[in-house]
Amino acid sequence: MPTILKVAHLVKKFGQLTAVNDVSFDIDRGRCFGLLGPNGAGKTTTIELMEGIKTPDSGTILYQGKPLGRQFRNEAGIMFQTTALQDFVTVRETLVQFSRFYPLTTDIDELVERYALAEFLHQDTRKLSGGQKQRLLLAIALINQPKVLFLDEPTTGLDPQSRRNLWQQVRQVKAAGTTILLTTHYMEEAYELCDEIAIMDHGRMIAHDAPDALLARHFDDVVVQIDEQDLSRELGEAEFAATYREGNAHILTGDVNKTVEHLLNLNIPLDRLRIRARNLEDLFLELTGKELRA
Repeated sequence: MPTILKVAHLVKKFGQLTAVNDVSFDIDRGRCFGLLGPNGAGKTTTIELMEGIKTPDSGTILYQGKPLGRQFRNEAGIMFQTTALQDFVTVRETLVQFSRFYPLTTDIDELVERYALAEFLHQDTRKLSGGQKQRLLLAIALINQPKVLFLDEPTTGLDPQSRRNLWQQVRQVKAAGTTILLTTHYMEEAYELCDEIAIMDHGRMIAHDAPDALLARHFDDVVVQIDEQDLSRELGEAEFAATYREGNAHILTGDVNKTVEHLLNLNIPLDRLRIRARNLEDLFLELTGKELRA
């Protein structure tokens, strides 16, 4: 696939702090590219450089082979994590206002139907629920028929149903040929939506590939997961040492049968035992030593 965005040797400093340190990657047309990193990793600064909000100290960002300029501004859509909408203005009036910023726009009635805005179309934007506001912000980001769409933590604060509804809408946008750059704090979201992910830490890119390829490269074991309350005694053998997070014990093993046998010998109840493949959250912790929300 042809490259639509090319980032080469990007550097951005703030005083003595190098927030982005020689970062390079390509995004192919029609792909969903996820950029992940803990707070302070340089992810947000990288995104802002790519959006044209900040200027790099060195390095280049090319859109369809050219530096960012008028064409990019007309053909890029941005859904910020938080956006302040005009008070005392209805949803329809907001869509009309944003449509006037671009030479080419999507029909407003089409956006209203596609993102189910009709039920609150004439409502003051201050009165929208979290899910309703996110649907409006996505419609605004797509009002100029963008070729590339930036989604900055689009589902933060949404309930699980609203989050999955937005996932489906993002899939439809991608299916229509739009290239997407996504940042998220939800590992499941990154796995479900992204064709490629890049993980940043301390201003550098430390991993980049398709999600399944990254997992296969780093892991050859599985996780036996037990509710922490069921562990009344130490596991004993070093090879069965567990790590603990979110109320669960996570045991890494390459031999599930041996691990389960050991737990039974210790009279540990297995009613709530789970066996799962290693996931992106495990990878993130292994590479950065931090939870994504840190």
